[in-house]
Amino acid sequence: MDDYLVKAIGCNGEVRAYAIRSTNTVSEAQRRHDTWATASAALGRTITAAAMMGSMLKGDSRITVKVEGDGPLGVILVDADTVGDVRGYVANPHVDFEVNELGKLDVRRAVGTNGTLTVVKDLGLREKFSGQVPIVSGEIGEDFTYYFATSEQVPSAVGVGVLVNPDHSILASGGFILQMMPGATDQTISKIENHLKTIKPISTLIKEGLTPEEILAELLGKENVEILETVPVKFQCTCSKERFGNALISLGKQELQEMIDEDGQAEVQCHFCNEKYLFTRNELEKLKQRTEEKSSK
Repeated sequence: MDDYLVKAIGCNGEVRAYAIRSTNTVSEAQRRHDTWATASAALGRTITAAAMMGSMLKGDSRITVKVEGDGPLGVILVDADTVGDVRGYVANPHVDFEVNELGKLDVRRAVGTNGTLTVVKDLGLREKFSGQVPIVSGEIGEDFTYYFATSEQVPSAVGVGVLVNPDHSILASGGFILQMMPGATDQTISKIENHLKTIKPISTLIKEGLTPEEILAELLGKENVEILETVPVKFQCTCSKERFGNALISLGKQELQEMIDEDGQAEVQCHFCNEKYLFTRNELEKLKQRTEEKSSK
C-alpha cells in the first residue's frame, strides 16, 4: 500500500482532522540513513508529524521542523511541503536502547527531555514564520501537541508512532492530528478525549491494516468524518548536482582551486537524503570559470 494522508473535518465542522500512513516514507529514511530502532522511531515520528503539518499549508509553502533535545540523538531535522514530499535526518542515527517500562522503544531517552521544538514556515513571504517551544516529554507526539497549543493557540491532539522490526526495518508508521475549531462544544471535546484513552496505538492500527480514513473513523466515529482531500506522501529530497554546484561556486575561486590542486575532485553529500555527488577535475574547472565570469561582471 502506498503512503498517503487525508484531510477531513469532523463533528459538523467542530474538528479539523488529519491522518497518515507513512510506513514506506519512514522506511526510505531508515534505509538512506541506516538508523537503528530507537533513532528510527524518533525520526519517523517527526517525519510523520511534519508531513501532516506541511499539508496544512498552501501553494509552494514549506515547513521545517527541528527537534533539538539533550539526548544522544542530537538534532532531528525534517522538511516537508504541501504536496506530501518530505525529507529528514537525525544527527546520530546509530542510537538504540532496550525498550522502556511500557515495552516500547525509549524515544524519550534518545531525544532527551530538555531542549526545543522549532517550526519554521516558509510561506513565500519576505520573512518566515517561526515558532519555538520547549520539549515537554521527548516522545515527539506530546511535544507537537504542546507546540500547537502554545505557539499556534490551537487545542490539538497529536498521535505518531513507528513499529520497528528486529532487523531495524520499518514494520508500520503513521499518525493523526485532531484540532478543535472555534466553537467546538464540551461534549465533542469529551467524546474525543474518551476515544483517545481507549484507542489502540496508532502504529498498531497501521500494522493491522487500517487506512487513514478508518483511523479517523475510529477516533471520531464513522458518521462524524467528512474526507476533504487525499495527498500521496513520499520521501523526496530537493537536492541536485546543480544545486551543490552553485554552492561550490559560492565558496569562491581560491577554494575551488585548492580542491583542484589537492584532490583533483570533490565529493559532496546531502544531509537530508545522504545522496553523494562527485565533481571531477574538469567540472571543478568549469565551476571556477563561472566564478571568474561572475566576478568580472
